[in-house]
Amino acid sequence: MLKKSIGIYRDSFRGLSAEMWVLSLVMLINRAGAMVLPFLTIYLTTQLGFTLPQAGWVMSSYGLGSLVGAFIGGRLTDRVGYFPVQLWSLLLTAFFFWSLPFISTFWVFCTVIFLTTTVADAFRPAAMVAVTAYSSSENRTRSFALIRLAINLGYAIGPAVGGLLALSAGYVWLFVIDGLTCLLAGMLFGLRLRPKPAERDSGDQASEVASASIGAWRNGPYLAFMFLTVLTAVVFMQLLSTLPLYWKEVVGLNEAWIGGLFTFNCLLIVVIEMPVVYVLERRGKLDRVMARGVFFIGLTYAILLVGPDFGWIVISVLAITVGEVLNFPFANTYAVKMAPPDRQGEYMALFTMAFSVAHILAPQVGLQIANAWGFPVLWVVLTSLSLLTTTGYLLLGRTLSRDSAAPATAG
Repeated sequence: MLKKSIGIYRDSFRGLSAEMWVLSLVMLINRAGAMVLPFLTIYLTTQLGFTLPQAGWVMSSYGLGSLVGAFIGGRLTDRVGYFPVQLWSLLLTAFFFWSLPFISTFWVFCTVIFLTTTVADAFRPAAMVAVTAYSSSENRTRSFALIRLAINLGYAIGPAVGGLLALSAGYVWLFVIDGLTCLLAGMLFGLRLRPKPAERDSGDQASEVASASIGAWRNGPYLAFMFLTVLTAVVFMQLLSTLPLYWKEVVGLNEAWIGGLFTFNCLLIVVIEMPVVYVLERRGKLDRVMARGVFFIGLTYAILLVGPDFGWIVISVLAITVGEVLNFPFANTYAVKMAPPDRQGEYMALFTMAFSVAHILAPQVGLQIANAWGFPVLWVVLTSLSLLTTTGYLLLGRTLSRDSAAPATAG
């Protein structure tokens, strides 16, 4: 059994292009330097003397920049290609990060953080299109999983190093290192990769929707998929806002234990995601796999209803990790399959914007409900929402299957 498991893990990395490995290394370097965001609120309140409402507006500016950046990045990708968008996004972001330590005025900081994330997140839809170019339809989901593996490895490194750096050398070095890793990632990207045309997907129910070159905002099934993506992300992103607060205030965990739970989540993804995707990539329909993912994410909050026991907390983190593995890499592939070749940037921009919207909504939804009615009510709401989203994925898959099987009518 152990030998078979090792074989599956080894095989899950085979067949991926050299370009995908380089792109993953770019993402690892970039995310390993992602030290500013986890400590930005602390920096604003303790170093710059901003009030909590002011810090909230800065974070809202960050989220708004993410939305605008994804939109612009998608449009630019369709017009000039994914390669220059990614390259210049990485290089310019470095200089924006380096400028932030020199700003101490509230409205100026809001403006510059908005511009920083606008430029930085233009990278995201272009990166998704790059994956379609550097992978084949047979290994596309694994290629997305490899990118996620690199991102999670980077996130396991960045915040931990950033916390030590802030304590020992000062917060200014977080901006310096974040900018430096953007610059290094951009140099590696420009020197080791070259643009390639994206391969057209075929043979999947989602790709049937892409046969007509219509805009993403007029594609009904794709908009339905985006709505489900937002709901999924809102439920999942409680991991970044409400859950740490619950762990600290109700369960009584300190920052070290909370950081350990995040590391557990990231390392578990590194260990299981590639082999899971390898096994399911050719066996399961995307809509059903994504539905199972949302179900496991919802199971996280059902488990928390049992009580604030550390053992149940660990099991809940395991559940949300499994849900993340089953949903997100397959959702990336689903989005690509639904995109017409000449509008991939537009479609990937909308997909990226769905997560940006969830990034804005999730803390408000979770914290407001928890504050008004308590955490148990929030867990019931999130569990119910995940069950509705699970049903939505299954209905969307059934609708697309029926539409693609229907005979064409004359006239």
